[in-house]
Amino acid sequence: MGWWLPRVLLAGLAAALGALLGGAIGWGGRELLILIVIGGALGAAGSAFSDRLRGYRLMKWLQGDQTQAAPRDRAFWGELGYRVEKALRRREIELQAERAQRRDFLAAIEASPNGVLLLDEANRIEWCNSVAADHFGLNPHRDLQQTVTNLVRDPAFVAHLHGGQSDQAVTFQDPRGQATLSVLVRSYGDRKRLVLSQDITERERNDAMRRDFVANVSHEIRTPLTVLAGFVETLASLPLTEVERRRVLSLMEQQTTRMQALVADLLTLAQLEGSPRPAADSFVPVRRLFEHVQAESLPLSAGRHQIVFAELVGDPAVAGSLTELQSALGNLVSNAVRYTPEGGRVDVRWLRRADGGGCLEVQDTGPGIAREHLPRLTERFYRIDGSRSRETGGTGLGLSIVKHVMQRHGGEIDIESELGKGASFRLIFPAARVRQLAARLAPTSADASVD
Repeated sequence: MGWWLPRVLLAGLAAALGALLGGAIGWGGRELLILIVIGGALGAAGSAFSDRLRGYRLMKWLQGDQTQAAPRDRAFWGELGYRVEKALRRREIELQAERAQRRDFLAAIEASPNGVLLLDEANRIEWCNSVAADHFGLNPHRDLQQTVTNLVRDPAFVAHLHGGQSDQAVTFQDPRGQATLSVLVRSYGDRKRLVLSQDITERERNDAMRRDFVANVSHEIRTPLTVLAGFVETLASLPLTEVERRRVLSLMEQQTTRMQALVADLLTLAQLEGSPRPAADSFVPVRRLFEHVQAESLPLSAGRHQIVFAELVGDPAVAGSLTELQSALGNLVSNAVRYTPEGGRVDVRWLRRADGGGCLEVQDTGPGIAREHLPRLTERFYRIDGSRSRETGGTGLGLSIVKHVMQRHGGEIDIESELGKGASFRLIFPAARVRQLAARLAPTSADASVD
């Protein structure tokens, strides 16, 4: 039944009641017609008032927050209220789903390791993740709706932003000057911009290290090769006495040995970087390490130094590779012997740490190292004094090998030194890689009992 039919029936019923009333009081003709019209008008007015009242209730509900149900009237207004409420509820569910999807999308961007900056058509900031805020020195809340070029004024960035879309990223320093950023601007939507930023500081540093490494290797190998080539030419073109010939051959042997040591160290580094980490359940006795390194260091010193391997308490052991640990400790002792003047002393000892870990310490009475050099000692080919290092037979890779070995064993290398006061190198192992195999001293030893 249409919404209009009840209202027509109500008006007709009122008109009929008017006619009955007129007949009851004896009216006829014109008076009866007037009464019928008045009755129909009153019925129509009542119906209109009822519609207005129901419409007012529905409008009042629409003007509110719609948290309660719509007015449950009958017929037209009830149906209208139900359908409006249903449409609003459906739209509310859709909006909630869109908001949840947007939150998930922004959360995913927030979790990105790269910076993401959303700009409107006027280059105002609409949103940015915390990484972009850190890259560009922005406040992700306070700086919203600010023009990005008022906050990030690097000429390279401004030119890239105003230059239109490009497939080539621009590189510049962050506002603090602490990192190198790679930034790419892409267009989306209605003239909006997406700014993607990436911290490439570590990549740039690694690239520089690789370039320096190749240059250093080329230089280190070229020098002895040049010397060898000169000696070969000398032997081939000049008549030498037996003494001169032996001297030239001796120098050639020295340069060959130097190249062999360099190649061996390079191969060791390559092996350390490309092989799996040593197992944590295979323990190497520290006593065995001491025996190997002592056997190598004594001929190197040739009695010119006092090399002391401290007595071990119990039988400590370190989980890892015997070859790698022997290489690390051997490099430290070899360096101590090479750089300590004749008559000096080198002490090698094992120390227990309060956290249950252990430490291999090599201490010498050499000339010491200036404080500014300490952070860079483990860099490849870094030398405090290049000429002195070559004279002592060093390749410049020993401490870099030690650093890699310790990283593979979950430990670290610690260096302490002052000019004129010698140096102390410590290989620190975590508690998980330290164990006491057997007590060789009296079991009453407090240190042995802790192990």
